[in-house]
Amino acid sequence: MRPRAADEIPAQGEPPRELQYSLKLDGFRALAFVLDDGKVVLQSRSRRDLAPEFPETAAHLREQLPPGIVLDGELCAYREGRLSFTDLLRSPADRARTGVPVSYIAFDLLAVPGQDVRSLPLRDRWELLGMALRDAEPPLQRVLATLDESTARDWFRDLQDAGVEGIVAKTLGSTYRAGPTWAWRKVRHMDTSDGLLLGVLGPAERPRALVVRLVDGRTATTSPQLTPAQSREVGALVGDRAGPLTPDAEHGPVRWVEPPVPVELRQLAGRQRQENPTFVRVRSEG
Repeated sequence: MRPRAADEIPAQGEPPRELQYSLKLDGFRALAFVLDDGKVVLQSRSRRDLAPEFPETAAHLREQLPPGIVLDGELCAYREGRLSFTDLLRSPADRARTGVPVSYIAFDLLAVPGQDVRSLPLRDRWELLGMALRDAEPPLQRVLATLDESTARDWFRDLQDAGVEGIVAKTLGSTYRAGPTWAWRKVRHMDTSDGLLLGVLGPAERPRALVVRLVDGRTATTSPQLTPAQSREVGALVGDRAGPLTPDAEHGPVRWVEPPVPVELRQLAGRQRQENPTFVRVRSEG
């Protein structure tokens, strides 16, 4: 279930209030569950298991989650009091060496032991999530959420410096279903923007840069070069969609990707229009 982008935080209706406002965190979105044999799975949107990349977090989940519970949430890294997406791309050894913790912040519940609860309205799933996590301890916790529009606007204004991306407004009566939905609307601070991954430069399984379409319709090559973790992430998702090397007058030899893939890009404030965007992540990851 993926929220649609909105320009403004939606207004709350008169009681009974219809919207829940929660923090939009800067992390890797993943389902979290424990199999009967004790194996922890952190399943990304591309169905890749992220647990081997976050072994300490997975170990805590193994201790705190019984088999049968399925959570939806974000893996979030913290550095110096703020969320640090870049640290999610580092190796577990690098994070351990620099003392960067990673938490799993749950915002929805898909199943409890013996029951699929996706057909229940969000208001019921939220209560069940609270019950499921009532004894949970960090790094596992429930996302901060409110029914009060004024509080949500305060969070949007005050928590940007802590790395919070924005606010997600969710209809309390919404069931959980796959794909994008207007029942969930996200409002993000505009230091990043959405784009489309059109092609890759270098090997399809380990690209070094991307050809993207920006919101204004221009195409550009990302810079700097992808990190090893980013290259693996993109390669795992688009490797089988990438075509053969094709010469391109603007970007050089490109492997075009069909269909294009939504991505998040960043252009630092003050950059000139002709300068290249920086790849942040594949949007299908969360």
